[in-house]
Amino acid sequence: MTSFADLGLEPVYVQKVESLGFDHPTDIQTQSIPALLDGRDLVGVAQTGTGKTAAFGLPLLSRIDTARRDVQGLVLTPTRELALQVSQAIQQMATTNVDITTIYGGAPYGPQLRDLKRGAHIVVGTPGRVIDMLDRGALNLANATFLVLDEADEMLQMGFAQEVAYIFDQATSSPQTALFSATMPNAIRRIAQQHMTDPVEVTVASAHTPVGAITQEYCVVGYRYKTEGLLRLLTTSEAQGTIVFVRTRKDAEEVGEALMANGVNAATISGDVAQKERERIVHRLRHGEVDVLVATDVAARGLDVDRVELVVNYDVPADVESYIHRIGRTGRAGRTGRAVSFFTQKERNRLRNIERVTRIKLTPIDLPTPQEVGEIKARKILTSATGVEGGHTDYYRDLISQFAVEHDMEIEDLAAAMMANLVRQTSPHANVETLASDFGSARRRGDHPRRGTDQRSRRNRNFTTYRVEVGHEHGARPGGIVGAIANEAGLDGGDVGRIKIFDSFALVDIAEELSKQQLRTLRRAQVKGATLRISVDEGPRRSGSRRPARQR
Repeated sequence: MTSFADLGLEPVYVQKVESLGFDHPTDIQTQSIPALLDGRDLVGVAQTGTGKTAAFGLPLLSRIDTARRDVQGLVLTPTRELALQVSQAIQQMATTNVDITTIYGGAPYGPQLRDLKRGAHIVVGTPGRVIDMLDRGALNLANATFLVLDEADEMLQMGFAQEVAYIFDQATSSPQTALFSATMPNAIRRIAQQHMTDPVEVTVASAHTPVGAITQEYCVVGYRYKTEGLLRLLTTSEAQGTIVFVRTRKDAEEVGEALMANGVNAATISGDVAQKERERIVHRLRHGEVDVLVATDVAARGLDVDRVELVVNYDVPADVESYIHRIGRTGRAGRTGRAVSFFTQKERNRLRNIERVTRIKLTPIDLPTPQEVGEIKARKILTSATGVEGGHTDYYRDLISQFAVEHDMEIEDLAAAMMANLVRQTSPHANVETLASDFGSARRRGDHPRRGTDQRSRRNRNFTTYRVEVGHEHGARPGGIVGAIANEAGLDGGDVGRIKIFDSFALVDIAEELSKQQLRTLRRAQVKGATLRISVDEGPRRSGSRRPARQR
């Protein structure tokens, strides 16, 4: 079996990866590391969780001259969570004298500017913030000898094609380039043809389509009812361990807090969680000290816990590979597993795509009603009561008998009232009597997405038009606007519709109304150094040209 020493790595890096607990390289590492060490450009096709970061991180570290204080390597990632995860992973493999800086939107400029000014050998960042730093003169790629494009297909899906091309053009020294992607669409091939020289192509087989060991189900739940639906599902589930997948770090924190507030033994991990803390949480899940783990895709990479019997897609992923990887966290070691996905009304096409690619029809289910939740809670209370020793109940038996006589109640009626009170105290709030199981019933209940406020300018009525105060005069491009909104508001690139850019502002269609918290966050976000100051579009204003230009 191939070892890391067989790949041509320097002994110091072989010792590093072995100290991290990696005995043998993965397929993508075995095929990529020698080619990159030889100085070849490389296109790697492999899904999440195959060891891509080490596949490019180790050759990148091998190229760093620590005597120089300029940026020698750049890793581009589509999201800040992935940027943090990649940066942390590379730092663990690096020697102590290699400086790595992470730059991404949604964070203050000051600390990142100071880190760049002190000198960084490797920069890991998202396209929008990298361009901001380039335009400010804080980041110089003239001497960069190694560029990496990680999760390239997701980056293009989010509208970053122009930004990627611009960044490539800033690296004037014709650097060695590695591109990694879960799929290989034509847009990725075009990037390889334009910016790479005779690249080596490495393909690692994608995950096997899930088989009958995993029961795959779905229900249609309005966004505002998702947490309640999750609580009902978890309350009635008999699964030993559960992983709940959400889209962003903020979602993980909010959902985890809601579960714990309702008595669920839960923990959360995201890309911001330090490796030691992540290992501690996974250890607790593995040994039954935590029953429910709320996680983002990035944080759950490589997670392998046999006792996980249920996976819940609280937020359905945009691509099928991620769906397959997620539900593969259950049904392991010969066990059966269950996967339940929450779809909103506008995500019907995602369901169809999952079924088309996996060739499996997901089963629609009704989430438990409040009555069903109450019955299960009551049975659990009764079961726990059977274990109480008789000697501890004598005092309470007399007290209950006395109370029943004083209030002219039958013992059974008093017991039922006590049970109802106990169940009500531990049950999720019943905002709706039942949650829909299919798209049709959700419509009949009226739980469709909010309609947009401007109906004149689009075919799809389920969009709201927002105005952002960045335009041509700021150098704004569609991809930069999409990236800023998607990253900061926790949306998919597909949630952002048509974009019209004018001289001093732009109009952006977004699939659902943004929450107050999302609006507060986006008002502070920046594109090309200009603050978005987003607001619902109220039509033409006295100032500012309405001359449309590029459309997305």
